[in-house]
Formats: sequence, structure tokens, C-alpha cells
Amino acid sequence: MSLSLSLLIDGLVSLSLSVNRSREESPAILIGMSNSELLSVEPLDLQFPFELRKQISCSLYLTNKTDNHVAFKVKTTNPKKYCVRPNTGVVLPRSTCEVLVTMQAQKEAPSDMQCKDKFLLQGVTASPGVTAKDVTPEMFSKEAGYLVEETKLRVTYVAPPQPPSPVHEGSEEGSSPRASVSDNGGQASEFSFQRSSADKVEPQENTPEARALITKLTEEKQSAIQLNNKLQRELDQLRRDSKRSQSGIPLMYVLLVGLIGLILGYIMKRT
Repeated sequence: MSLSLSLLIDGLVSLSLSVNRSREESPAILIGMSNSELLSVEPLDLQFPFELRKQISCSLYLTNKTDNHVAFKVKTTNPKKYCVRPNTGVVLPRSTCEVLVTMQAQKEAPSDMQCKDKFLLQGVTASPGVTAKDVTPEMFSKEAGYLVEETKLRVTYVAPPQPPSPVHEGSEEGSSPRASVSDNGGQASEFSFQRSSADKVEPQENTPEARALITKLTEEKQSAIQLNNKLQRELDQLRRDSKRSQSGIPLMYVLLVGLIGLILGYIMKRT
């Protein structure tokens, strides 16, 4: 009896030593903490404003509530549908890290706008100086005896935000009488003043200044046309005179040559 008890105690001691040795061999892992003591996750419900053929993103904020470095890993039941950046990393003590979850563009709308996709966030306490490159899958293995904090997240679809509807003039005109009652007639008097002022405004082309300007411009246009016609006639006259002078020069040459010919003929006859 005492022999079996001593063997049992030796086995427990050996198991404890092996666990401690494995923890010492992994410098990135420190003593685990109980659930919900490492990371504060917000929101727990990932809401995507669903739209067909459009990528939609949702931010996830991880807050480290401890004075130690905390390594995290994000897993999903539908990895082809979502892109998580970063999906692993380290949150510094008393700081917040943003994780962007992007849903790929969907070609079909889900029935009843219901989504069964889930996300799992795992967190473990890490040693100081650990970076995102040092995070490995073994750090989140429960079989090695490490305490891993897990937080489950669900996905819901919400209606996309609607653009503000334009305000119609008819609704504004219809609301003005009611506003005048509540304001003791102030709004009604303002509306009547604006309408009476608009009735008094004459078209610009019917004012005396406009008519005088139109008459002046018409007269200037006619004067310009007359001046243009006069210049055109003078130009034609100059062209005709030029042609006459050019045609007269050859005739003079002919007469001169003929005269010289007669003189030469007369001289030759006498000789």
C-alpha cells in the first residue's frame, strides 16, 4: 500500500516537472489567467451593412486589461468569406488594437438576412518583447497546458444606411401654414411679404432702362451696317479706278511706238 502511494506521488511530481519544463522552454508564454481577464473585445456582435457585390468591413477593438503583453489569434468558421487583418498579433499592456474584418462581395442575398458565421478570438499572456512575428499556433494549444482565453463572436446583417431623402417644395409649402399657427402668425406674414415682393418684380426687359439700352444698341447696329456699306462701295470704286489705270498704260505704249515708227519711216523716205 505504501509502495503504490509513493509511486503515485512520484508520478504526480514528474508530471508537474514536465509541465514546468515545457513552460520554461517556451519563453513567449507566461502564467495563464482566467477567462475575460486578458482582453476586452468590442463589439461581440459583428454587424455588416449587407449590400450585394460590395466588400463590407467591420472593426473589432481588442483592449489589453493587464500589465503584460497579450498575444491573440482570430479564427472563423468561414475563412473564404472573410479577410481578417491582422489575424494574429500582440496587444501591448493597457493599450487597444484594431482588427479589421472584411466580408468579400456576395453575389446572392442570404435568406431572411440571417448569418450563421462565427468568429473565435483566442488570447494568451506573452512575455515582454514578443512581437507579432513571434506568435505561433503552439502558443494557443490547450494540450500543452496553457490557459487560453476564448471569446466567441457572431455575425449579423443590418440594412445599409439610407441616403437622406430630398425635401420637396410641396412639403415645405404645406408645412408653412402650420408653422404660422404655432408662431402666432410670424411665419405667415413673412411668406405673404415674400410673395408680394415677388409680384412687384417686373421682368428686366420691360423696365425703362432695359428698353433704352435696347434702343441704343439697335441704333449703333444700324450705324455700323451703314458704315460698312459705305466702306464697301468706296473699296469697289478704288478697285475700278485701279483697273482703268492699269489698262491705260499699255495703250500709251502703243501710241508712242506708233509715233516713233512714223517718224522713222518719214526719215527713211527722205534719205
